[in-house]
Amino acid sequence: MPMKKLKLHGFNNLTKTLSFNIYDICYAKMPEHVREYIEYIDEAYNADRLTRILEEVADIIGANILNVAHQDYDPQGASVTMLISEEPVLPRTALVDREAPGPLPDAVVAHLDKSHIAVHTYPESHPDNGISTFRADIDVSTCGRISPLKALNFLIHSFESDIVTIDYRVRGFTRDVSGTKHFIDHRINSIQNFMSEDTKRRYEMIDVNIYQENIFHTKMLLKEFELDNYLFGTGVDELTEEEKSEIRERLRREMLEIFYGRNMD
Repeated sequence: MPMKKLKLHGFNNLTKTLSFNIYDICYAKMPEHVREYIEYIDEAYNADRLTRILEEVADIIGANILNVAHQDYDPQGASVTMLISEEPVLPRTALVDREAPGPLPDAVVAHLDKSHIAVHTYPESHPDNGISTFRADIDVSTCGRISPLKALNFLIHSFESDIVTIDYRVRGFTRDVSGTKHFIDHRINSIQNFMSEDTKRRYEMIDVNIYQENIFHTKMLLKEFELDNYLFGTGVDELTEEEKSEIRERLRREMLEIFYGRNMD
């Protein structure tokens, strides 16, 4: 249920920041397969494609793009930073104050506006056990009424996400016409309130929230995976049952270590 609309003294000074760490895991046994995987990641998530993703994000949350800076790196990785600014939100984009899932990639309808959006990518690989990991760090920070939470589902679906770590924080305060400070302008008790049902079914989730500080944290781990989707340079039919079992164990171990933030003995 949305909070009662506030009549403000001036501009809404609340800053809402949504931060992602998104991980994609792959098995690439031979050095040439690792190189092919890195080349694939650099092609699939280069600065041009990342820019298009962020343009969609800005469109979803209801912002105007002021400036875009993007860069591909050698030997790998890319970054995009986008400055955005708020305009009046149209009635049909009035999901800002509702605890409801945002649109999926094939159902994006909106316009765009304020502060900044940034993404950085980090492909890397284990030196000897065949595991390669791609990480994308994404920040969507807005001021005023527009909410980065509306881009939550779109971003989760825009990357091949095995593990997702999400932080959401509301900072500062805004003042109403009577002079009373308001440190948040919408109802939330979990980032999961804004996730689509298919996302909730696919992932195991853990929340760590500090309500009195308006800080919300959710970690997501993919529940099930098909081995063939994680092999690079070889197919599942080329492996023995023992090899399949060993690779599944390595992939799951990598996922669990990232999810729990510690190495497993």
